[in-house]
Amino acid sequence: MSFSRAERLLNAIADDSEIEDLSDGEENDPAVGEIVLCEATVEQPDDSDSDYQPDAAHINEDTEVSHNINDSILRMMMVEVHSVKVDCTVTSRFAHTVMTSKALNKANSAQEIFFEVELPKTAFIRNFSMEIEGQVFVGEVKEKEKAKKQYEKAVSSGQTAGLVKASGRKMETFSVSVNIAAKCNMTFILTYEELLQRKLGQYEILTQIKPKQPVQDFQIVVDIYEPQGIAFADISTTFLTNELLSLVEETVTDSKAHISFSPTLEQQRKCPGCEETIIDGDFIIKYDVKREESLGEIQMVNGYFVHFFAPPNLPRVPKNVVFVIDRSGSMSGKKIEQTREALEAILKDLYEEDHFALILFDSSIVTWKNSLTKATEENVSKAIAYVRKLSDRGATNINNAVLRAVDMLVKEREDRSIPERSADMIILLTDGMPNSGESHLPTIQKNVHAATKGKMSMFCLGFGNDVDYSFLDVMCRQNKGLARRIFEGSDATLQLQGFYEEVSSPLLLEVDLRYPENAVVFLTKNHYSQLFNGSEIVVAGRLTNDDPDNFLVEVFAVGPEKDFLVQGKANNLNLDQIYTEQEYMFGDFSERLWAYLTIQQLMENSDIGTQQEKDAAKAKALELSLRYSFVTPLTSMVVTKPEDGPGSPLIADKLTEAATRATDAFIVLLFLTLTLLHPARSHLPPAQHTGPRDLGLAGAFIHPSPRPSELLIPSSWHPVTEEWPVQRARLEQDTERLL
Repeated sequence: MSFSRAERLLNAIADDSEIEDLSDGEENDPAVGEIVLCEATVEQPDDSDSDYQPDAAHINEDTEVSHNINDSILRMMMVEVHSVKVDCTVTSRFAHTVMTSKALNKANSAQEIFFEVELPKTAFIRNFSMEIEGQVFVGEVKEKEKAKKQYEKAVSSGQTAGLVKASGRKMETFSVSVNIAAKCNMTFILTYEELLQRKLGQYEILTQIKPKQPVQDFQIVVDIYEPQGIAFADISTTFLTNELLSLVEETVTDSKAHISFSPTLEQQRKCPGCEETIIDGDFIIKYDVKREESLGEIQMVNGYFVHFFAPPNLPRVPKNVVFVIDRSGSMSGKKIEQTREALEAILKDLYEEDHFALILFDSSIVTWKNSLTKATEENVSKAIAYVRKLSDRGATNINNAVLRAVDMLVKEREDRSIPERSADMIILLTDGMPNSGESHLPTIQKNVHAATKGKMSMFCLGFGNDVDYSFLDVMCRQNKGLARRIFEGSDATLQLQGFYEEVSSPLLLEVDLRYPENAVVFLTKNHYSQLFNGSEIVVAGRLTNDDPDNFLVEVFAVGPEKDFLVQGKANNLNLDQIYTEQEYMFGDFSERLWAYLTIQQLMENSDIGTQQEKDAAKAKALELSLRYSFVTPLTSMVVTKPEDGPGSPLIADKLTEAATRATDAFIVLLFLTLTLLHPARSHLPPAQHTGPRDLGLAGAFIHPSPRPSELLIPSSWHPVTEEWPVQRARLEQDTERLL
């Protein structure tokens, strides 16, 4: 069973438990990195302590706990999962995924069942519905503020609210619960959509599946349609051996790929007759399309156009990069060691025509050299020797360190010491909050933006859980770059290297994509500061007419030796003719791709610029989210649960990085508050967890759960004061409301 963060924290306090982890990642499983907050272990009395005598009350409580757990296991066995299906259709990089789970409550009494799904963080939920005994309950997307009162009413009445929350590096969890009557069949259906992003020369479709037990009808089906032509399609999993990969069927033609994975019940078992399954992990498809035209692929479908731009065989643009490395005390131990390893590998990957500099900072700023250095073999070797001596010390002065990097690049430009046709970039690695020098985050952002004057790109790597990622993210987007969180774990070095590889090879600078003004309205972003090797620029818009003969496209950019200029016309695609045998093709994919891309870009702009610009971006993003039924940070999906009636809905929310951080901060504050309120909590008996920790069934998890009142406030618990249950209940409600 999966406990909420608030439940785990409060139960740990009630149990007088040791809180082992309050982090976002699991070092033992860096590929998943699920949030595990407050894993609790109850300290047992020392048998050698002659003063300890178990009383009858404690013996009865222990017996009742065991009885409740056995009851939960019995209830767990009474849920029979008929099928789990994942159906993904990709049309021109736009993925439409439907996850369906069917189950039966075999028990003679009602049970509360959880439905959990892992979906990509970049995806927007389009719909969630439940079918129970032939009756369908469909979700409705509403403005978050309008759904807030319904949400608070649901939480205050003890109901479990659905929430989409981060659960790892690439995935987030959608979780809801519903009370199912005895002997009832139920079907859960979740639909989400995303535009696949090209990184390092390929697109990735990631499906996370954790059945926990063999399922009678298990199926993953992926259909890819790329009119541009499919260059390759590779399938891998984290759970199948090479011998069992033969269970995956793959058919690839010129513009289509069909992949299916449908193991039988016996093939799913770890051993003959056992109830353990081999299916537990990631099912991954990576592919790319053929690229022959410098203009890229321009498709006109159903009144919208989309332009995919990633021309082949372009030479690199030299780069001038200043590495700004945090060496404050919080970087001690494994972090500083992994940073040294990553920097050594990154420096070795520099091209000889590149220029670089190293800035180390804590409360003071230290430069390897006072100017940028050409990346010759000799200079790189000297830099590596310097990096190997990197050690932690002091506080964190981000403001002065970044401004020093800007000054170095500006001076190099003024002195003409670097190639005119080259890319200036700053790569900042930090793991904490600024606490030396200027520490006001908006002021730091303002200072950096004013100093760069839009003439250089900034990339930030936020290492670990203590860093204010939102601060870094905004600062990067204000300066033509992007941020990436580096998760603590054994593979942090590879994460650092992987991010650098994405931005290490600029191919074009100041890319401007132009379309006929009288033929296009509602155009997405069409100017990009750089195009990196292995990436792709996507532009979409609404057409005023579908005449490809008059739709002239031009792309202008700065290349390493000369300006890049290419012109061409669009292709008017008729998907019904191209894919005549396909029974289901979401024909409005081009419009939904445009809406998805527009919302994503508006959300990126909703925290930069003037207040008027921020408000306008949010308002437009909200309008499109409601029109196209996307669950975004501005909307919520409301589902009326069958046992509650129209007045008590289920709410599904999508949290931003800042909201997740605020939630974690509140939980820490709550823990401290409860500890201060109840210094004698070590004398409290254990809380009764009346359900199993987790019973997941295939990418869509289903398991029975106790009601929150059962889980959090055991009737046998006699607190230090009579008011504690009331205080605890109020804190639970407030915490869940914030979550």
